[in-house]
Amino acid sequence: MRSPDLALPDTKPEATPVKAAARALIAGANMNERRRALRRARALATSLLVLMLAIFVATSIGLKQWPWLAYVRAFAEAGMVGACADWFAVVALFRHPLGIPIPHTAIVANSKERIGVAIGRFMASNFLSPRVLAERTRDVDISGWLARWILRGDNASTVAQRATSSLNQALTALPREDLNAFLSGAVRGGIERVPASAFASKLLSLLWAHGEMQALAERLLTWASTTLATNRETIRAKVSKRTSRLIPKWIDGIVADRIIDGVMRILGEMREPDHPWRIEMTSTVEQLIGDLATNPAMIERGEALKARMLATPAVITQIDTLWVSIEDRLEAGETQTQMTRVIERLLTNIGARIQNDEQLRDSINRWLRVAVLRTVAPRRTEIAEFIRKVVENWDTETLTERIELTVGRDLQYIRINGTLVGGLVGLIIFAITQLF
Repeated sequence: MRSPDLALPDTKPEATPVKAAARALIAGANMNERRRALRRARALATSLLVLMLAIFVATSIGLKQWPWLAYVRAFAEAGMVGACADWFAVVALFRHPLGIPIPHTAIVANSKERIGVAIGRFMASNFLSPRVLAERTRDVDISGWLARWILRGDNASTVAQRATSSLNQALTALPREDLNAFLSGAVRGGIERVPASAFASKLLSLLWAHGEMQALAERLLTWASTTLATNRETIRAKVSKRTSRLIPKWIDGIVADRIIDGVMRILGEMREPDHPWRIEMTSTVEQLIGDLATNPAMIERGEALKARMLATPAVITQIDTLWVSIEDRLEAGETQTQMTRVIERLLTNIGARIQNDEQLRDSINRWLRVAVLRTVAPRRTEIAEFIRKVVENWDTETLTERIELTVGRDLQYIRINGTLVGGLVGLIIFAITQLF
C-alpha cells in the first residue's frame, strides 16, 4: 500500500541522484524533528499528571495537620481527573487506550473511509466549484509564472533535454514497422486528399507572382545565347554536311552565321518585356493557372496523374523508406543535440515574448482560466472519488502516525491545558462547597 503524506508532494522530477538524496535527507530530518517535538510535549503532559498525583498524595497525608491543604488537594484531584480525561480523548483519536478495544476509540484508524469521503467532498465543494475556481484563478498570473520559470537559470535547457529524450524514447518504444506503416499510410492518405490540379495551380501562381518563372525564362534565354555562341563552329559543320556538295563551303559558313546571328537576335529581342512572345507566355501561363483550378478536364487529368504516380512501385518505395531514414536521423546524437538547441531556443523566445507582451500574457491567462473551468469543474465529483480511493489505499498505521505527527503536539498541549483548567475548576467547585 501507499504511504500517505499530508504535506503537498513535490512532483518535480529529480535532475540528479544527489538532489534526490538531499530531498530524502531533508524529509527524514523533518520527520525526526516532529517526532522529537511530539515526545517532548507528551513527556511534559505526562509529567504534569505525575505532579498532580504527587501533590494529591502529599496533601492527603498532611491534610489532618494542615486543613488548608484541602484546597490544594482539590486542585490536584481535579487536575488528575482532567489530565486523565484528556489523555483518554487524545489517545482515543489514534489508537485504543491501553490496548483495550473500547467502542468509539481509534477513531482515525476506524474512520479512514469516512475521512477519504470527507476530504474528497471538502475539496470538491471548497476548491473545485466553478465559483471558487473562477475567483482563485482570476488574479493568478500562470503564464507569467511559467515564462519567468523558463527564463530562470537552465530550466529551458533542462526542459528541452527532457523533451528530446522523451521523443526519442517514444520512437524507440513504438514498433518500427507499425510506426513506419502508419506514417506512410498517413502520407499517402494526405496526398490523396489534396486535389492535384488545384495544388498545381496554387504552386504555379505563387511561382509566377514571385517572378521565379520569369527568372527561369531569362536564364533559359541566356543559356541558349551562350550555347549558340560557343558552338558556332559545330553548327557550321552540321549545316555544311546537310547542304549540297556543289555549294561552296564558304557559302555554307555564311548561311550558318546568318542563322546563328538571327536566332541570337531573336533571343535578345525576347528579353524585352513588351515582346509578343513574352506577352503570349504571360497569357498562356495565366490561362493555365485558371484552367488548373477550374477546368473539369484539367482537374480530372490531375487526379488521374496523381493516382498513377501513387500506384507506381518506385513512389511507394520512396514514401515507405522516407520515414525509416527520418527515424534513423532522429536517433543520431548530432540530430538530438540540434533538436535540444532548437527546443531550448524556442522555449526561451516564447518565455521572453510572454514576459514582455502584457496583452499576450493576459490572453493566455484567460485561455488557461477557461480551460481550467471547463476541465476541472465538471469533473470535481470524479476528483473527489479519486481522493477517496487514494485515502482508502493508505496504510492505516502510517496514516495515523502522519496525522499524529502533524497535530499530536498541539493535542498534548490540550492535555496540559486540561490538567490546569481541570484543577482550577475543581478548586473553584471545592471552594464554593466550603463557602455554602
